[in-house]
Amino acid sequence: MMMGDTVVFEDEVAPAMDAAFAAGLEVTALHNHFLFDAPKVYFMHIGGDGKPEELAVAVKQVWDAIKAVRAATPLPAKAFPGSAPEVGVVNPEPLEAIMGTKAMTQDGMTKFTFGRDGRMHGTKIGASMGLSTWAVFSGSDASAVVDGDVIMAAGEVQTVLRALRKTGIYVVALHNHMIGEDPAFFFVHFWGKGPAADLARALRSVLDAQTAVDQKSMKSHAK
Repeated sequence: MMMGDTVVFEDEVAPAMDAAFAAGLEVTALHNHFLFDAPKVYFMHIGGDGKPEELAVAVKQVWDAIKAVRAATPLPAKAFPGSAPEVGVVNPEPLEAIMGTKAMTQDGMTKFTFGRDGRMHGTKIGASMGLSTWAVFSGSDASAVVDGDVIMAAGEVQTVLRALRKTGIYVVALHNHMIGEDPAFFFVHFWGKGPAADLARALRSVLDAQTAVDQKSMKSHAK
């Protein structure tokens, strides 16, 4: 087995993560170690198992992807690619039809929340105590951004990360929020840009992929 972490600048995160997945590796955490560093440095933790030489090739592919970013643009980028979203209002109705639930609206923004249940110190906890997937859309219907995070059990993490990247949504953090909860939960924070409906469809596909993993796990435990 192999485990470790790779130093990445902000514009290297997505290429490095995509390369890790393409090479069959897992991404197990993404976070910062410092404050006020410039350029901002993140650490992407990776893991895998298999033949040593194949794992070495996989890790090299991640590093090569990082080198390719710097070869194309020597200085780290200071913003996501593409234009800024339009200032306006995101209409909730079309997104509600896609996401399959009612939205909360405030100041022109549209928010969706999906709760989960767990236990901590023998007490039931849920969405109101942080066990939730949420997404907020801001901008306009034609040009929006979406921000949020997905709560995941351990067995769902890799599926959700891959589904996010497949849709082009950026993964900006992967970590835990609590200690001692049952089951253990992890959170992936994401950021996307584009037409609001396209972003909603992308997130719906991520949630559907996660649900499929959860249902498969429940069937396996029932046997």
